[in-house]
Amino acid sequence: MQQKKPIVIGVTGGSASGKTSVSRAIFDHFSGHSLLLLAQDAYYKKSDKPFSERKKINYDHPLAFDTPLLKHHLDELIHRHAVDQPVYDYTIHNRSDKTVHLEPKDVIILEGILILDDESLRNMMDIKVFVDTDDDIRVIRRIRRDMVSRGRTLDSIINQYLKTVKPMYHQFVEPTKRYADLIVPEGGQNQVAIDLLVTKIKAILAERGLQE
Repeated sequence: MQQKKPIVIGVTGGSASGKTSVSRAIFDHFSGHSLLLLAQDAYYKKSDKPFSERKKINYDHPLAFDTPLLKHHLDELIHRHAVDQPVYDYTIHNRSDKTVHLEPKDVIILEGILILDDESLRNMMDIKVFVDTDDDIRVIRRIRRDMVSRGRTLDSIINQYLKTVKPMYHQFVEPTKRYADLIVPEGGQNQVAIDLLVTKIKAILAERGLQE
């Protein structure tokens, strides 16, 4: 018997826009259900450059990602095959030797800043969500996150934001908003948008005969 196709939900937006909050809200609502979170950040390309050069890589450019591998893994999961997801180590600015084994699930949440940039990747999604948050709010969140969880200095965070994060957002990330089915202001704080997403997911689950 042919296996039922999983639901693929793409959640995108700028760095520190609240993508994870939206993804987590969906995840928590369907807690106990067959659900998987797939992060684009895990698919940064492996680099053979020395550490001093890797620190200069523009991580907000589409070419920073191993998109063919991401598409291959998502396609495998859609066809109910397990994959070994790479692990990216921010402390060394490179992919580590570790992997994470992922089993196929009924609901797949794909999260990342540039998941709507590639047409063939977009076409694999059932629902496309863009989390829209002002630049000033995003930079404040990014400073807090990177200083606390990644041990970075304020100067390095601001320098990277002005040189690559902000310009790449306006050049590559924000234009993908036009591909979104739903634009969510305020991220995970927007309960109305979360409720709409949950309702739509439930409808697709019912259509495909996937039990919640």
